[in-house]
Amino acid sequence: MANLVTAGLDGSRESVAAARWAACEAGLRGVPLALVHVEEWLERPPLTVATTEVQRQWAEGLLREASAEIKRLYPDLEVTSRRLSGIPATALAHAAASSDMLVLGSRGLGSIAGFFLGSVGADTVAAADQPVVLVREPHDPATPDKELGTDGPIVMGVDTGRPCDALLAFAFDEASRRGCVLKVLHGWAPPPVIDYGSVLSFGAQEDIGRGMVTAVDDMIRPWREKYPSVEVAPEVRIGQPAIQMVDASRHAALVVVGRRIRRSAYGTHIGAITHAVLHHAAAPVAVIAHE
Repeated sequence: MANLVTAGLDGSRESVAAARWAACEAGLRGVPLALVHVEEWLERPPLTVATTEVQRQWAEGLLREASAEIKRLYPDLEVTSRRLSGIPATALAHAAASSDMLVLGSRGLGSIAGFFLGSVGADTVAAADQPVVLVREPHDPATPDKELGTDGPIVMGVDTGRPCDALLAFAFDEASRRGCVLKVLHGWAPPPVIDYGSVLSFGAQEDIGRGMVTAVDDMIRPWREKYPSVEVAPEVRIGQPAIQMVDASRHAALVVVGRRIRRSAYGTHIGAITHAVLHHAAAPVAVIAHE
């Protein structure tokens, strides 16, 4: 373990919310918090940009103000800050490599449109091997902590056909630290034959559901034994996994999803379900990279 939580700041309100969430997480883990800001410069910028000195002063002011606010809220927390340079996603992924997790902001677009991940967030999630958490700005400044994801269960989405120890380890450890319920969710869609074959219409769906409940129980049994204090609530739902995860996120403190590490330069690096959850979940989302 790196014993460090890192948060990326870009001056947006969402990144400030992410820094506060990261500070709370660092406190739970008993580790320092590192605030970072990435400066990217173009050789031929399309528009006039601030001079290097002005940009430096702005970045230092941003980090200084954020650090002061975090220390006011968490006086016992060790907070450091630094400026990075380069392509933002690459620099952030590099910072994540020496951290337990990287926390970034995600802009809200409303309850229907969901949340805007942005190219930097998407590229960072795809590039980082360490957990990356996306946090939105609270809707109600009067109750920021609740909306930032410090209250409620942790929701973890699992695929019984592809068990993932990294995903399970992170979710159980997080639930143990928070002392909250861990909801293990598996969503599935009935095969088309159930919809059209009258012979399978009665009882087949229930049999498949029972089999999946057993598969989920078998998957989490070793982790229940390792974390006996964690209250686990397995749940198998009929429906598209992404939709079920987004629905469960409404009252969650944190949603945990996986991302398979792809070494190829081509193809998706996030996955359809994780992509949908990142854009539409109401709670902070932790993306866990795994082989």
